Amino acid sequence: MNLSKPYFNCNDGARLGLGGAPLGNLFTPMTEDETQRVLKISWDDGCRSFDTAPHYGHGLSEKRLGQFLGEKDRNSFKISSKVGRLLTPSHQVPRQQFSYVDGLSFVQHWDFSGSGVRKSIEDSLTRLGLSRLDAVYVHDIDEATHGENYKTVFHQVISETLPTLGQLKQEGLITHIGLGVNDHKVVLNALKDADFDTLMLAGRYTLLDTSALSQLLPELLSRQVSLALGGVYNSGILAKRLLPDSQVTFNYAPASEAWLQKAFKIQNIADLFSVNLRSAALQFALAHPATHIVMLGIRSELEWQESRLAEKESIPSEFWRQLKSAHLIPEEAPTPT
Repeated sequence: MNLSKPYFNCNDGARLGLGGAPLGNLFTPMTEDETQRVLKISWDDGCRSFDTAPHYGHGLSEKRLGQFLGEKDRNSFKISSKVGRLLTPSHQVPRQQFSYVDGLSFVQHWDFSGSGVRKSIEDSLTRLGLSRLDAVYVHDIDEATHGENYKTVFHQVISETLPTLGQLKQEGLITHIGLGVNDHKVVLNALKDADFDTLMLAGRYTLLDTSALSQLLPELLSRQVSLALGGVYNSGILAKRLLPDSQVTFNYAPASEAWLQKAFKIQNIADLFSVNLRSAALQFALAHPATHIVMLGIRSELEWQESRLAEKESIPSEFWRQLKSAHLIPEEAPTPT
């Protein structure tokens, strides 16, 4: 399956894609107008890579993306979705499910079976109004998610889910196969038994958390696996300036004191060089040669504009040297030049 070049695509050299979780009303609702404005500004600014999942608003994110992309030339953009959670229509759904608010009238359950995967993709294509997906990620197969069922789930993914995706690839319904996870260790385990084209990894290669650096990223480079990084702001702690009484999140939970103190130390060095923390976080993630694109969860036109400015901000090389000297990032971590 391996590719000699990534499938991701942004015009004018931009390496930012649009992640679809906020479009599914993650934590707080977005109006239809707000979602379409976010999609329009990213598109007008050259973004052509979009990611979604049935999990995001129980199909709402897929539906909203489909409404926007349905008016575009199908060959002009790349769209990915995920499998692992199957949606079932229901007349009785809570207003909030799994942190998504006011989603579509579905309930979800885990299903990594061949038939479940096939139905999931067919349903996603229906909601998107498309005839094919550019990539499909097997979603959230880590031990933290599945607990005592982890080994069963992992075995089924290797023996059934991935082979079924291979068949769907041959049929032309999908073109690239990968994993969508926030645990780098499960990827290393999967690579012992399987191969894939692409990986979406959230939160494990960031300015705060470089746990994927030593083993996983070199392996992806050697295998020519296209890497999309998500969660480069670790769900909020790196997204804006920290204040002494900041109530910030790390991996979608209140940040622990250890992570908060590390973030403050990075910010203190950033202040010495007048560097924006968001800019440092984004450029650090982009600097690794394994990274093909960073997928951003954007809620407003302003957030997209801020990320584009962060991508372009000039950061002195001495800033990165100071971070390494203070052991805040590993010495071997690539930094922008």
